[in-house]
Amino acid sequence: MRNQSKSMLRRGICVAIAGMLAGLGTAGVAAAWEPTKPVTIVVPAGTGGGADQMARFIQGVVSKHKLMKEPIIVVNESGGAGAQGFLDVKDSKGDGNKLIITLSNLFTTPMATGVPFSYRDFTPVAMLALDEFVLWVNADTPYKTAKEYIDAVKKAPPGTFKMGGTGSKQEDQIVTAEIEQNTGAKFTYLPFKGGGAVAVQLVGKHIDSSVNNPIEAVAQWRAGKLRPLCVFDAQRMPYNDKVTATMSWHDIPTCKEAGLPVEYVMLRGFFMPPGVTPDEVNFYIDLFKKVRATPDWKSFTEQAAFNTSFMTGAEYVKWVENAEAQHKALMEKAGFMAKK
Repeated sequence: MRNQSKSMLRRGICVAIAGMLAGLGTAGVAAAWEPTKPVTIVVPAGTGGGADQMARFIQGVVSKHKLMKEPIIVVNESGGAGAQGFLDVKDSKGDGNKLIITLSNLFTTPMATGVPFSYRDFTPVAMLALDEFVLWVNADTPYKTAKEYIDAVKKAPPGTFKMGGTGSKQEDQIVTAEIEQNTGAKFTYLPFKGGGAVAVQLVGKHIDSSVNNPIEAVAQWRAGKLRPLCVFDAQRMPYNDKVTATMSWHDIPTCKEAGLPVEYVMLRGFFMPPGVTPDEVNFYIDLFKKVRATPDWKSFTEQAAFNTSFMTGAEYVKWVENAEAQHKALMEKAGFMAKK
């Protein structure tokens, strides 16, 4: 009886220990954070532009592949050159169900307007890509190269040629200012609410050129309405599949090749409000990795001709820090900084 009692006691202890271990395992799984209500992606820009298109693409892919239990809601908050969206997220401290997709107005808006925010007010999540800028003209014009077009602008009275772009003192006008500084050409710059509107204006010949992102003008290029002259990057885009009957993205020369020594790429990245937890950040990093692993992402990035660089953590923060310094130098040179 005594031995049997000892045996029963040992079995009881083993069962208790096993239960404790199982409980710890369950607690570990339960600790992994995930959203329990719809997730909002704030777009600090208008509808139809590159940031808006990427946010809505991610929304669709997450839903299609069931990558998250809760749905994504995309909200455009473009007021004040995007300041409305950034201040919304800045004021949403600790909200793990909100993200903002960033473009260069992360830097340009506070510098140009004095609105009090910077990237340091947000929690960095991930860079999903870098967006290119292309010099576009209407396909009915005679200009086949960037040099031909810039030479025509230089020969005309200053301000004769109209350059359309998204917003004022933002990336499109910064690129325009760089063209002017490097060539002596002088444009009249006309701001619009988004890249989609800019492409429509160029098709309608209400402006003479634009520096739109590829995704914002690809439909009009494919339709034969617009013509790309050069890309503002250090190297050609790597995509060789034909977009039109005769050209691929790779066939577009760099602006430097075309005699226009200007380079500029734009962030397509995500931040969260201040005060969120590492588990919340890691959930979205993992989510974006899953999005990037889908065939949809490959198709999307090829169509939009993105530079598909991906960064998180310290590497991402360092890139953003350098980009802020670059934009400060460009905007000071162009006279776009807010007066103190």
